Amino acid sequence: MSTVLKTLPAHYYTDPELFRREIETFFFKSWICAGRADSIPKAGDYFLREIAGESIIVVRGETDSIEAFYNVCRHRGTRLCSRSEGTFTGRIQCPYHGWTYGLDGRLLGAPHMDSSVFQRLDYPLHKLHTALWDGHIFLNADSHPEPLAVQLGDLPGRFAPWRMAELRLHKRIAYDVHANWKLIVANYNECLHCPVLHPVLNRLTDYLGSDNEAPQPTYIGGSMGFRGAAETMSMDGKRRRDYLPGLNDEERRKVCYYVVYPNLLLSLHPDYMMSHTLWPRAVDRTEIVCEWYFHPAELAKADFIASDAIEFWDLTNREDWCIVELSQAGIQSRAYTPGPYSSREELLYAFDQVVIECNAAGEANAVVD
Repeated sequence: MSTVLKTLPAHYYTDPELFRREIETFFFKSWICAGRADSIPKAGDYFLREIAGESIIVVRGETDSIEAFYNVCRHRGTRLCSRSEGTFTGRIQCPYHGWTYGLDGRLLGAPHMDSSVFQRLDYPLHKLHTALWDGHIFLNADSHPEPLAVQLGDLPGRFAPWRMAELRLHKRIAYDVHANWKLIVANYNECLHCPVLHPVLNRLTDYLGSDNEAPQPTYIGGSMGFRGAAETMSMDGKRRRDYLPGLNDEERRKVCYYVVYPNLLLSLHPDYMMSHTLWPRAVDRTEIVCEWYFHPAELAKADFIASDAIEFWDLTNREDWCIVELSQAGIQSRAYTPGPYSSREELLYAFDQVVIECNAAGEANAVVD
């Protein structure tokens, strides 16, 4: 008799200490998606990202490189900037005592410091590693990380036809969701809830027609084809934009839904790309940034329209966020016990195993430290 596979115990979603370890292992020792390179096109352009209370500056450098620094002055620890995005005019200056840094993090000026004992080279901004994948910016806070290519596996080759680096942002919506970040990942990776929760979505795709690939250690996902005459994910399924130029006939007839651990939820459509990035704020709260990207040739058209896709996914998002908040509330009950997975929830169980292994590694490291 085979063993019934079950969901995780409640403390994986409710324990603040486990959450803290999880952030250290999942988010600070792996590559996380911070945003898109086209959002900082010129030298000095920057945006901020917050990871569990840590503020990070992501900036375009003078040599077209992308740099990332902790938002902490090396003088007395003051945050260097508070605006969520903007442009530095050739330097980063602390608003407290005027210490200034180059776009590469080097300390350029430190007023009133005794140059006979103080060396500016000893006080650069604390840096994170950066890497690019087809327009996506990834950050890694580990001192000696593996290359991003290890985490991505075969995804770059598989998703090359979508030519993601060419696409441009049209719309961004941020959601504040009162649920653990793992519940959002799990919800994204199954569609058994679609007939009940998503009546509009369920008209466009067959919830039992997903083509999931074998789970990988660093990502999970699969694709879904369209029902009937539907050609894209929108309010009515009608395609109002040209296909993305690199897609073949098979790729035009499906949507790819993948999670690149820990925080990128990537949705590749025949005529646009949508991404969600997850930013855990607490054990029971997650900020989700959802963005819609289109081909520049479409954006340039006088009759360009995107409201059909944005309205559809905003509706679907809000349905999802409502249900994961109800899941969080139920799991916090003393009556909750792990429930059985169906055979069609294999991706969720695979994700659970990654979570268990990651937390075990984090606990082991905590004991060593």
